[in-house]
Amino acid sequence: MSVYDDSLKLHYETKGKIEITTRMPANCARDLSLAYTPGVAQPCLEIQKDINKSYELTRRWNLCLVATDGTAVLGLGDIGPEAGMPVMEGKCLLFKAFGNVDAFPLCVKTHDVDEFVNAIYLISGSFGGINLEDISAPRCIEIENKLKEKCDIPVFHDDQHGTAVVALAALTNALKVAGKTFENAKIVINGAGSAGMAITRLLLLAGCRHITMCDRFGIISRTDKTPLNKYQAELSEQTNEECRTGLLADAVKGADVFIGVSAPGVLTGDMVKTMAKDPVIFACANPTPEITPEEARAAGALVVATGRSDYPNQLNNVLAFPGIFRGAFDVRARDINTEMKIAASRAIASLVPDTELSPENILPKPFDPRVCGAVSKAVAEAARNTGAARI
Repeated sequence: MSVYDDSLKLHYETKGKIEITTRMPANCARDLSLAYTPGVAQPCLEIQKDINKSYELTRRWNLCLVATDGTAVLGLGDIGPEAGMPVMEGKCLLFKAFGNVDAFPLCVKTHDVDEFVNAIYLISGSFGGINLEDISAPRCIEIENKLKEKCDIPVFHDDQHGTAVVALAALTNALKVAGKTFENAKIVINGAGSAGMAITRLLLLAGCRHITMCDRFGIISRTDKTPLNKYQAELSEQTNEECRTGLLADAVKGADVFIGVSAPGVLTGDMVKTMAKDPVIFACANPTPEITPEEARAAGALVVATGRSDYPNQLNNVLAFPGIFRGAFDVRARDINTEMKIAASRAIASLVPDTELSPENILPKPFDPRVCGAVSKAVAEAARNTGAARI
């Protein structure tokens, strides 16, 4: 049986991946009077007087909402909110297993941005944070921005920022292996959807200066914004400083780094041969990358990473989001800001010391028990330093 058959069989057997358990006993009348009526009235009144007590008297302090509209589920596209539920449950499983964060899935039946935002905002008082998942671009950016304006708890779209955090960590170490720097490396990012744009923004903020973005039509340039949405147009002013035009093959000539969050097979070995010496290739399309590691290395690539677990250097968001939320929850953060994301990236990268860096070892493994602790500590410290922390 294939992994798909095995997974389907397991889902039929378990009928879901998460369940609710209790933290107080319910074995006698005294238990009920403490956990429920009449005793429960007292914590209710405490929260009425001070809403912040909701973090101390309920599980809100450790509860993350995982929300989707089902419009961009994995590589399956707009399959609907109900069909996205297995993925949302899986995300909740990862939150608990890797960050000890309780998470609750919510699949919302609307394609309307404002309806979705209002639905999430109206229930946000039950949660310590919101993780947006599998929402199509560019709506996902608008939804996140609007929720950030309305909510006083962290709102984080993992498909954007989790991907960007791990990509920055991987690039930090890959450039060390290649003997290159953020300031001088010429970077091509192929894929101008939510992940590609988030990676670009974070790399710019981290000090990268020479970035060229491409979409399926070719190089994105400020000289022609006609085919661009407003978010792509904004980034076109900060990238492609030479105002180059052409296709992906033109963009990668002389480039030090290729980061693909796009489509299978779009980068060829012949293209890699035109890149700078010892290029870095992140081919993150799943399950089939933009170029196979074997072909990339044969064409001269020094460091190759993918999104797959069966190759070295897996760029896996589970390195980031559990620890990021753990750290944000530990200090009761209002937001997950840029400084917190960069701190998370640096923490991930630091777990592979310079003495252990190699072309096939630029990231810690997802099951490395040090990851969540390192990331959460760095994120909490950054939250305190930037005023995002409440405690």
